[in-house]
Amino acid sequence: MSSDAERPAGPGFELPLRMLMAFRAAIDEVHAELAREGHPDLRPMHGFVFQAIGPHGTTAVELGQRLGISKQAAGKTVETLERLGYVERAADSRDARRKVVRLTGRGVDSLARSAAAFERVRARWSGELGEERLRALEGDLRRLAPGDLFRLDVPGWFGSG
Repeated sequence: MSSDAERPAGPGFELPLRMLMAFRAAIDEVHAELAREGHPDLRPMHGFVFQAIGPHGTTAVELGQRLGISKQAAGKTVETLERLGYVERAADSRDARRKVVRLTGRGVDSLARSAAAFERVRARWSGELGEERLRALEGDLRRLAPGDLFRLDVPGWFGSG
């Protein structure tokens, strides 16, 4: 039986597909856990939206810009999350004409639960790969990926803007 290092490299397209499959496995695991813990309506996209809203809130226009989607698409997403109880719209304390979208207690709870679930996924992966190999993988991905962890302003990734 040969080790991973002895196996021939796959075609170039396989690497990003394997990374995507690992990403998908982690996301699916976290969302299954969130559903069991009272957040069955959350979708992977919502996590990106919550990150784009940030701890201080944002407007629908700014949210659309950060996600690379239209103001209308951002507004529709906010309406959905508002209906589900994850966000609320309130007057901006600095400018009453502006409406700021903020996370509700339910939104903050879902983020805390997802953070804990991601830690459990990482711990399981550490158990499967070994902590040293997992840290090396994380280090390698940091070297290869852009430095901005939450770079969300990529038009076309979430829709056309």
